[in-house]
Amino acid sequence: MVDPSAIVLVVDRLPSGQLGAYGNTWTGTPAIDALAAQSLVLDQALIDTPKLDDLYRSLWSGLHALSPDGLRSHGDSLPGMLTRRGAATTLLTDDAALAGHPLAEAFDRRITVEHSAAPSTAGDIEDTQLARLFASAIDLATEDTPPGLSWIHSRGMGGPWDAPLEMRNRYAAVEDPPPPVWSAVPGKLLPQDYDPDELLGIVQAYAGQVTLLDVCIGALLDALGECGRTNDTLLILLGARGFPLGEHRRIGPGDDALYGELVQVPWLVRFPDGRGATARTQVLAQPHDLAPTLLDWWGFDEFSAMTGRSLLPLIDGEPPTARDRACMMAGPHERAIRTPAWHLRLNSSGGQSTTHAELFAKPDDRWEVNEVSGRCGEELVGRLAAAWDDYQGACQSPGVLHLPPLDDDLLYGID
Repeated sequence: MVDPSAIVLVVDRLPSGQLGAYGNTWTGTPAIDALAAQSLVLDQALIDTPKLDDLYRSLWSGLHALSPDGLRSHGDSLPGMLTRRGAATTLLTDDAALAGHPLAEAFDRRITVEHSAAPSTAGDIEDTQLARLFASAIDLATEDTPPGLSWIHSRGMGGPWDAPLEMRNRYAAVEDPPPPVWSAVPGKLLPQDYDPDELLGIVQAYAGQVTLLDVCIGALLDALGECGRTNDTLLILLGARGFPLGEHRRIGPGDDALYGELVQVPWLVRFPDGRGATARTQVLAQPHDLAPTLLDWWGFDEFSAMTGRSLLPLIDGEPPTARDRACMMAGPHERAIRTPAWHLRLNSSGGQSTTHAELFAKPDDRWEVNEVSGRCGEELVGRLAAAWDDYQGACQSPGVLHLPPLDDDLLYGID
């Protein structure tokens, strides 16, 4: 039997709503869409925190971001367990801070792709920072090495928007103002009377950067096909965090308000034997599910100390251990809970005694436009908030989370 191999590609600041495979009809992502057509597509993948350091603790430890640090150790991490099994493990990233993450020390190799300090828009694709990272990713993915895990992290749209101007210009109609020429990542709260042309330019620039990403991913997929690795390697594409583009008047990194444009990310899993191709699931998945999924792929029998659960049963049409909620946090004042029927955001930045609640009906209100807490009542909001508290309490211990079941109206909505 051939030892398993896997490539995990994590792209930061990539929300699911920007991809054709998730319903976007404006931004062109043919390579990613083609990958989705060969993959198991998780429609409801939600981060547990927008704090990248903590998010990676979840990805590599199999424990939710609400779990205390004392439950984590280097040896029990995904790269640590694989290294002990004898699998080759490599981390490739263009984020130097991530390369220094405590759990990253368990990788056999850590490769950091350097980037320029003051980038500008590039004249050619090859001169962009994304292209430089993916050139290294292609070298890594096609080199003759023992089977193992290649983990590739890209700053994605969190890095400079240096795609050639032609890529953003293609999203401008004849009557539109010329798209902006800057490359710095924007971040701001729009005023009530914001200029729609300014927002349009930002959206065009972002779309151009996603187009560049798609070209780079296409080159990686082509290289994997040419060297035959498509047939023996599990491939996972995952967004690390989303990127607000004017929804709720927010642009880019900012106050980490836990709305869908920040917390809902793409997650594609392509199996080398074609299993799961074209399948989609509405299972609520979170970052701490990735480590047990990969360990299951490697044939580990024991990862019960992790609070995440393997998603491999999904390819056989069986749901993993049922999850009725996904909980998120962004510091002591910002938290949210998602069930199949609701998304509740709670913010107490004005003081612990004054919590502001926003409630949205799911899945119909995809973009969280209609706030309905006033119509659904404080009692329902209170029970959802209590469900978040129950989850936080359960996360204080390792292993399977023991939670009281949610009532039907929290799961299926109100008739």
